Amino acid sequence: MKCFKNATVYVDGEGLKKTTVCFDETIQKISRCAVAGAEEIVLPDDAIVIPGFVDEHIHGAGGSDGMDGTVEDIAIIAKTIAAEGTTSFLVTTMTQSKENITKAMQAVKEYRNANAKDGARVAGIHLEGPFIAADYKGAQPLEYVVAPDKDVFDEYNAASGNAIKIVSLAPEVAGADEFIRHLEKQGIVASIGHSGAKYPEIANAVNAGAKNVTHTYNAQTALHHREIGVVGSAMLIDALNCELIADTIHVSVPAMQLLVKNKPADKLTLITDAMRAKGIPDGVSELGGQTVYVKNGEARLENGTLAGSVLRMNRAVQNMVEKVGVPFTQAVDYATINPAKTLGIDGEVGSIKVGKRADFTVLNTSYDVLLTVRDGEVIYKA
Repeated sequence: MKCFKNATVYVDGEGLKKTTVCFDETIQKISRCAVAGAEEIVLPDDAIVIPGFVDEHIHGAGGSDGMDGTVEDIAIIAKTIAAEGTTSFLVTTMTQSKENITKAMQAVKEYRNANAKDGARVAGIHLEGPFIAADYKGAQPLEYVVAPDKDVFDEYNAASGNAIKIVSLAPEVAGADEFIRHLEKQGIVASIGHSGAKYPEIANAVNAGAKNVTHTYNAQTALHHREIGVVGSAMLIDALNCELIADTIHVSVPAMQLLVKNKPADKLTLITDAMRAKGIPDGVSELGGQTVYVKNGEARLENGTLAGSVLRMNRAVQNMVEKVGVPFTQAVDYATINPAKTLGIDGEVGSIKVGKRADFTVLNTSYDVLLTVRDGEVIYKA
């Protein structure tokens, strides 16, 4: 048994409070009194204990990418993002050949079956493409864009060990409604992304079961007063959870403020959408077989298209508080309980509550990560 004694803790349903949290693999007690004999983890006076971050959309980090299709590369990503406080994440794929996507699926299955304890937990897969709109491909390779196909998807899911949790897709493409219903029946989240959809098509998609919007504002139709597009629909329809890359590069601060103002507090989720260049020095990198140039926190293709990010989740939370003006605990919710609810894992992770997994991030007042704990074990220490 371990404990954070007399620490400032963001406790589920109670907010920030001075208390003691005792835990082994799960949280055993939240009280002013420690369990006798518990090992005390000493924290600085300015430390704040919050739930471990959940990143539902991240391609890579530390020089590795989920599409590399090896257990070793997934392990590198998992260990790299532990340093930013992330304890659960979805390995996120790209629009690529069937062979390469299948290879990535198999690697995730193998990694999860090995039950690795180092680094962040792989909670599943976010299949970003290939079922997207060609005109809104963003940094996805055009030659591999295909129409929604239930049989192909089922092959991918089988190869992954049924690990796919989110599928980004364009609802305006023929066959999308039927495909969304197919996902809904399996409890898989259909996410509207890389799409030129108009409001009626999005409303149909929501009726079919779509629940999420992929990196809101990016690679989708903008708000217009005669057709509100994906962005306007994302703001209007409360049922849609909105992903947001809060790096102030992909989305401006006023645009982030507008989204916050228009979404229920439990329907906005911070993502990093990070690529392999996160956690390593600036320079030439790669995404989906395309050359990416990383400089001053921006990752772009040769033509200037943004190609993922190098954002760290702790800095995304900091940006939401210091630049967007969101209360601290609300910004934390955006990176913890909200994605956990979307993924249906909020009974296990996403908040500090007795019985949940002992997943914690310890920040200081500068939003630096001091400690990351997963299942009661320290996976990162500054």
